[in-house]
Amino acid sequence: MKSLVLAEKPSVAKELARVLGCSQKQKSYFEGPKYVVTWALGHLVELAEPEDYDAKYKTWNLEDLPLLPQKMNLKVIRETGNQFRAVSDLCKRGDLSELIIATDAGREGELVARWIMELVRWRKPFKRLWISSQTDKAIQEGFARLKPGRDYDNLYASAVCRAEADWLIGLNVTRALTSKFNAQLSAGRVQTPTLAMMMGREQEIRRFVPVPYATVSADFGSFQAQWRSGEQQDGRIFDKTQADSLVSKLKRCSAAKVTRLSTTGKSEPHPQPYDLTELQRDANNKLGFSAKMTSSVLQRLYEQHKLVTYPRTDSRYLSSDMVPTFKGRLESIAVGPYAPLARPLLRKPLNVTKRFVDDSKVTDHHAIIPTEQYVNLSALSNEERKLYDLIARRFIALFYPAYQYDETSVALQAEGETFYAKGRIQKDAGWKEVYQNAGASAFTDADDDAEEREPAGQLLPPLKMGDSVPMKSCRLSEHKTKPPARYTEATLLTQMEKHNLGTPATRADIIEKLLSSQTIERQQNRLVPTQKGQQLIDLVPADLRSPELTAKWESELESIAKGRGDKTKFLAAIREQTVHHVAEVKKSDASYRPHNLTSSRCPDCGKPMLEHNGKRGKMLVCSDRECGYRRATEAPLSNKRCPQCHKKMEIHTGKNGKYAQCRHCNVIEMLGEKGGRVNKKQQAQLISQYSDQMELTSSLGDALKAALSRNDGE
Repeated sequence: MKSLVLAEKPSVAKELARVLGCSQKQKSYFEGPKYVVTWALGHLVELAEPEDYDAKYKTWNLEDLPLLPQKMNLKVIRETGNQFRAVSDLCKRGDLSELIIATDAGREGELVARWIMELVRWRKPFKRLWISSQTDKAIQEGFARLKPGRDYDNLYASAVCRAEADWLIGLNVTRALTSKFNAQLSAGRVQTPTLAMMMGREQEIRRFVPVPYATVSADFGSFQAQWRSGEQQDGRIFDKTQADSLVSKLKRCSAAKVTRLSTTGKSEPHPQPYDLTELQRDANNKLGFSAKMTSSVLQRLYEQHKLVTYPRTDSRYLSSDMVPTFKGRLESIAVGPYAPLARPLLRKPLNVTKRFVDDSKVTDHHAIIPTEQYVNLSALSNEERKLYDLIARRFIALFYPAYQYDETSVALQAEGETFYAKGRIQKDAGWKEVYQNAGASAFTDADDDAEEREPAGQLLPPLKMGDSVPMKSCRLSEHKTKPPARYTEATLLTQMEKHNLGTPATRADIIEKLLSSQTIERQQNRLVPTQKGQQLIDLVPADLRSPELTAKWESELESIAKGRGDKTKFLAAIREQTVHHVAEVKKSDASYRPHNLTSSRCPDCGKPMLEHNGKRGKMLVCSDRECGYRRATEAPLSNKRCPQCHKKMEIHTGKNGKYAQCRHCNVIEMLGEKGGRVNKKQQAQLISQYSDQMELTSSLGDALKAALSRNDGE
């Protein structure tokens, strides 16, 4: 008898099949002496749509809401139906005695497999492959110690609760808002409180009134010092008269006396390994990557190159059973710029501490670190190389000592006023040595809210108590208080993590969903709510805006996954909340003005048209949803390629029929009614038509003549 192995993607299935010796390749599976390996295509099964329960729900009506099916049904996703049928047929084979779930080792991966098992009615035994890297060694060890499938029933229950909660709340509130306000408005269990948090920041910025203030600094030649009225005061002076008076008094002074001097030895330990959210933050701050881009690049490093461990983790610790593998991992990455950093570590015992190895703090997966796979840096793309660099250096830094320095604080008095300065002298670079050739921003965190500070890291000259230090000048600097900064993806991820909104695996998708729904937009590296987003927050039910409510749900989902929560109770509360949300939308007397209203009128009903961004470009859609008229604002792109620049060509319809035109170099090719060749007369008419309207560019004219010549020859 053989075992059926279900992977999440074809690429993973191919690697599993290779390691398991499944050399017979079929259209939808690989087969070997002991295993048959097949795959999903992400999800093959999803929750049924409203119209699957009753055809009347194809039309969105406020009166039909809320939709609360007594039992949530599943259905096969139409686009991937062929692969589902192939998996279903394999499950019916009599020579397969068990199923091995080899989808991603997480909540969503469990859902992918279990929903398939439910629809194919799998009743035989099943086991779970739970691995944290895709190397051959990890795969072999994972199959040698497969887990009982039932050990993950609670994880599956949590996944079902998450999916049903998102369906019940997201679908009902989205339909309610869209029907009530006759606009494409979407809401969700996580995306709405995230948007509300951003709008809260936006309102803080709008209410903010800048206040002028001044700071006073003194130049002592080899170092700078800041005036402060007391040690704990930040040095800001909000009274201009006071500031001018202070500077006038101090300008008469030529020296200051050292009244306090202290030197303290300080130590800064290495940073902990990455979890997904921390890596997304760093990649955004230092590389300019979006959270989604980081997830995509990281997945390739994990799945395709096998260079890093499981990406979707929320832990920043490693388990004690991994300690013997650390030297092997360092040996594997000791190439290129990492060789001089890693090799000295291999000549002595590694310094392993509880700062990064702690079994009690490892969740389903440990932190993201390099695997024992040999690294070929030249095989990586530029983005992969940059992201791998962050992970590799962070791992190497774990085994370096703390950064050690002496910090000297000095207070100087002049004319009864006190100036303060700090200086730092490095004693041991420690882990910062790992980053010395990695760019200036390698270990510098962005601080958007920082006000003016004392000069950092300056060197102080040798000083003694009572010394008189010449004061070269005294300067007043004028500033204004700054409003809170708008969120970057890095700072938004921090807030989502702080408020327990979503999981490390879903936060990037939430941000992308807000962007694609045009409720927020990117302005340089900042995320800013749009006019649509600002209005939407005023229209959604108040409870749904609350990060606290969503955080409570997320905490309950985690409890269910750990076997401590109550699935039935959770879903009952979600249903109750759904009824409340829909009722609140129904009774609302608010109004919505479409942010994308255009001056164009619908040719069918005469109402204004709305501009939407679709998958194939911008569309004009009638503002009356019942009318349904729509047309493209730009000519659609075809799969036909320009003979000159090889980019996709636009499809147009003229007096003589359809033709393809390159928007980049104006090459035109006539198309028949079904996209084929046209006759000589049609091409001649096209040339004549465009010759009358404009002076043809040489590329356009040459292309048309060449097309005509080809037609003559045939």
